[in-house]
Amino acid sequence: MSRPHGSRSAGWAAFLHYGALTGPIIGVLWLFVVATTAAVAASFLSGGAFRPSGLASLILGVALGLAALRLTRWPLVGVSVVVMAVTMLVGIGPVATGQAPGWAFWVAVFATGIGTGLGLAKMLHGLPLARLTRHEFEDAVIRFLTGFGYLFFTFIVAVPFYVMLMTSLKNQQQLVQNPLDFSLDLSQGWHLFDSYVELMTTFNFGSYLWTSFYVSLLTVLLTLIFSIPGAYAVARLRFRGAAMFSRSILLIYMVPMIVLALPIYIAYSMIGLRNSVFGLVLIYPVTTIPVALYMLQGYFRGLPAEIEEAGLMDGLSRLRVIWKITLPLSLPALASVSLYVFMIAWNEFLLAFMLLDDPSKFTLTRGVAMLNSSEIPRQHLMAGSVIATVPIMVLFLGLERFMTKGLTAGSVKG
Repeated sequence: MSRPHGSRSAGWAAFLHYGALTGPIIGVLWLFVVATTAAVAASFLSGGAFRPSGLASLILGVALGLAALRLTRWPLVGVSVVVMAVTMLVGIGPVATGQAPGWAFWVAVFATGIGTGLGLAKMLHGLPLARLTRHEFEDAVIRFLTGFGYLFFTFIVAVPFYVMLMTSLKNQQQLVQNPLDFSLDLSQGWHLFDSYVELMTTFNFGSYLWTSFYVSLLTVLLTLIFSIPGAYAVARLRFRGAAMFSRSILLIYMVPMIVLALPIYIAYSMIGLRNSVFGLVLIYPVTTIPVALYMLQGYFRGLPAEIEEAGLMDGLSRLRVIWKITLPLSLPALASVSLYVFMIAWNEFLLAFMLLDDPSKFTLTRGVAMLNSSEIPRQHLMAGSVIATVPIMVLFLGLERFMTKGLTAGSVKG
């Protein structure tokens, strides 16, 4: 009798649960992933032609995968770098190029060697050559998938920004000669930043930056003024409809903004608020207050009610309890909400595009859209995009821990 199909699958799965086989397989896959990443990075950095080699990745990946089962982290990294340097110098490495060794070549060597060594040490160190337990096998596979995910999504995020940044540092002649050359020509000196200088002097981008900043800041202040008492009422006070109100806070997000944009445009035109920065400051909180209410009411519910009750027993009014007790304890959530609201207001485009026509009142996103014209050099559009992206990116990276706390706090139920 023939064995059932399920038994064959189980047999193959059991066969894979050996370190002597799992190590080489993960080694080959990981080396090819790292080599591909290094080749693409070196190509973007230098403008040269780098490409991954599947055959070299197969051979060297097997060897390094087996070595990772026995060597510790730094010896494995050293071996990996030496192997990459030797094989790539003789033209049989996992990253192939037809050029003479230059700085980009050595970037590819060290990136591939260090990335492969560190990754395999993390994934495979300590595994036996013999049969693996189910936990050991699954742990190795999960670590490989995690590493692949980190590289893949970092690549997806970093490459567009890199292309945008490098294009903004080109001049018109360079873009016409080779629009796909994203290397950096340091011989230009300060002329690299000519596009940024022109944006600030000719296109008034300094004014757009200031307008976006104070509009976003006012949006944060108005949002907090209305959302703090609203969220506290939902979290602490007992009134009819409180549960329904709490569940329906985010219903406004079920209606796409594009549906509301035309009525807002008509209403603003009738009351004279179109083409007014004040009109933006009035309408932006409408889109941010619901999410602020949702985040803050979850955080307020997570605070011990006994502390506030003690304040009430000491003679404090409800407002003074909020001011002296609740808000100081809620600073992480307030910082998170403020950052999130600031990002929404800073990046908002649709309403600014529809309501603002006067260039002297443009926000940054509206100003960037103005650069999307065949009459304006492409590097100016990319420079404007960098100017719009970098401040909010720096702000987010600097305050990311508060953002994480606030987002997780919004899921707490009282």
